[in-house]
Parts: sequence; structure tokens; C-alpha cells
Amino acid sequence: MTAQLPLDRRSALRAAAGLGLSLTFLGRQAFAASDEALSRRKLVVFVCRGAMDGLSVSPPVGDPDYAALRGEIAIASFGQPNGALPLDDTFGLHPKLATVHALALKGQARIAPAVATPDRARSHFEAQDVLESGTAAVYAESSGWLNRAMQAMGPARKVQALSVGGQAPLILRGAIQAASWSPGGYKDRDARLPAILADLYADDPLLGPALASGLQTEAMAKIATAAGGPAMAANGPQAPTTPPSGASPPQTPAGYQRAGQAAARDLGVTLAHFMTEPGGPQIAAVSLDGFDTHANQGGADGQLANRLAYMDAAIDGLSSGLGAEWRNTVVLVATEFGRTARINGTKGTDHGTGSTALVLGGGLKRGGIIGDWPTLQQARLFENRDTYPALDMRALFKGVLAEQMGVERRALDTTVFPGAATVEPVRGIV
Repeated sequence: MTAQLPLDRRSALRAAAGLGLSLTFLGRQAFAASDEALSRRKLVVFVCRGAMDGLSVSPPVGDPDYAALRGEIAIASFGQPNGALPLDDTFGLHPKLATVHALALKGQARIAPAVATPDRARSHFEAQDVLESGTAAVYAESSGWLNRAMQAMGPARKVQALSVGGQAPLILRGAIQAASWSPGGYKDRDARLPAILADLYADDPLLGPALASGLQTEAMAKIATAAGGPAMAANGPQAPTTPPSGASPPQTPAGYQRAGQAAARDLGVTLAHFMTEPGGPQIAAVSLDGFDTHANQGGADGQLANRLAYMDAAIDGLSSGLGAEWRNTVVLVATEFGRTARINGTKGTDHGTGSTALVLGGGLKRGGIIGDWPTLQQARLFENRDTYPALDMRALFKGVLAEQMGVERRALDTTVFPGAATVEPVRGIV
């Protein structure tokens, strides 16, 4: 048997010092690996303006009260013609959201079916301000929560951002300058005007539906003129601006829809190209208009279905265009508020409260719905008309920023979402 030699004090100190050096070295390696992983993380936020109808995005066809409340705009149940694309026993996805459904089947898409901002005024203009500023009060901040999140990541991260749309949205305004890209070169003189007019005429039985119909026609015209491919704003990256050789404008409504979806997919592919270029943006905010459906909303087809098909095509282009980087990307889809649970007299829906948010990405954790489902029972409707807001939108945003982008809780509670310390982040998303 070999005798054990006593360990003198000097040897012990030398061993301890060596162990400390090793632990320090390993710790630095771990931090470096963590920083490298975070540097590859990407976040894209789609802001669907006009109050997207959550009960059509993720129809709860298994809820016994759904069909009667929705009437002729209800989405059919699973297995029926133009029926909902199944997620679980209760929820499906709108039949136009085929890409989102395919991602969900792979565990790469989830829904938050009863989510809302803290705002309860049902005013587009005010609710969009709350959604993008990340506060509980209207006009409390002149900067957006996504810009403040970038600041909280620290100067060492050097995070770049890109806004996609006619005008830089509030969500990305702030101390860190973001590049901008306007697909089709279209730029609103004032992007707030449609929301202001919609609020002004929301309760007018004649002008309200007429305005909604006019805005939908304008949105279809924008889609048609964008069909040749994305164009760039003067301060944005370069992209193709001419249509394919021999291309001709569509001549039928179905042709316009196909052209719009092609343009949306091109938008997603081009955005993916920007985000995978060396030094490209890690953060992007995309504005999509046309979700205010007071009249003739439609069910599996129609006005809202066309907008959802456009959004789905953009997500398709983005997810496929990112390639291997899709696993490092999270996409949030949110709107300022939902719509009424009941169909109205003009075959549409009015301003509501709870809606559906989508969370997509190659690195999501598998799971069911995010948040609770309050059901559509009469006693559970908010103010006897809306989907009950069971989840604070800020909780969802906090969870994604913490798990995907590494933003610390203290910064989330104080800087990114001021006054929201009691709002617990949703955990287990990424």
C-alpha cells in the first residue's frame, strides 16, 4: 500500500490557487460562450394595426359558446371544409395560417389566446401607444419598449435594429437609432390618421362601416402595388425594386390576393436577408395594417382572411429565409386590442379587449397555450362583450426579452416596462 504524504500549507495554497485559476478560466469560457450565443439571438415583432380579431386568428372551436357568438363569421370546426387547423381539443388556427400551423406542429409556434395591454379605452390611437411604449398609461413615454430593451442590453452587445413599414413605429423610437425599410417605397404622410378617423367614427352606424370598407380597399391597393417586390427607403439597405421579366399586374381579386401574398413572402425573405448579413440587425419591428374589421369581416375567406394570409406569407418568407438562423430567432405577433366576441349587425366585429398573440421561433419550448383561457361563457366575457384579458401583454414581452435576449429582470421592471414590477414574466417560452 502506498503511503499518503502529508499536504503542507504551501502545497495547499498552490493547489488552491491553481484551482481558482482553472475555475476563473472556465468561468470566462462559459461567459464567452454565453455572450456568443446571445450575439446570435434575433427578435422580430409584428405589430398588427387595427385590432386583429383573436377569435378568428386562433378560433376556440371547442368552446361551446363560440359558434353562437360568432354567427356567420365563425370558423368551422376541425375536419370540416375550410375548418380550423387543429392545435388542441379547444383551439385551432385560421385556415389561412398554414405556415403558422406547420410551425406549431413542430413545436415552433404557440398562442396566447386571451392577452391584452393594460389599456381599456378601445381607442386605436391610445391602445397602440400603450402597446408600443410598454407603459400602463397613454403618452407616458416618448420611446418604445423595444428600443429601451436594446439600451438595457448594454453597449457591449452593439445590437442593431430595423423598422419595416412606411414610418418608424413608436416601439423602436428612442436613444438607439434604427434603420428603416419601406417595402414598395410607400410612406404615409401621417400613419396615425386611419386610427384617428376609425376612433372618431367608431360608433357611427353609417360612417363607421363605410370608413372600414374604404380602408380595406386602400389596403388591397397597397398590396397590389407592392406585388413587384420590396423597394428600399433612402436610409435602408438595398433590395430588388423591379418586377420579374414579363410580369403583368393581376386582373382579378384572386390575382390581387396571390400577388399580395407573393409580395408578403418577398418581404419576409428580404428581412431575413438583412438579418443574416454580417453586422445586420438582430431586432426588427414590422408594421402590418388593415385589421380593423367593423363590416364584412368574413370567416374562412374575406377581408380578415386576406390579411391573415398576407401575414402568414410574410412569416413563411422570414422563417425559410433565415435558414439555420431560424433556431436563434423568436417572432412576436401582437395587436393593440381584440374585437367583440359577438358578430355585429354589419357582419363584422367592433373594438374589444382580449386578443391572440403569436410566439414563433426555432428555439421555442414545446407547450400548450400561453396564459389562461377564460372561456366565452356569458359570465366570463369582459363587460358583457369581449374576450376577458387573462394575460398582461407586458408579461409575455418580458418573458421573451429575458429568455431570448438576456435582458435582466431589474431592467425589465424599471427601464423597459416602467411601473411593471408586479407583472411577472411568462417563463418557459424559449
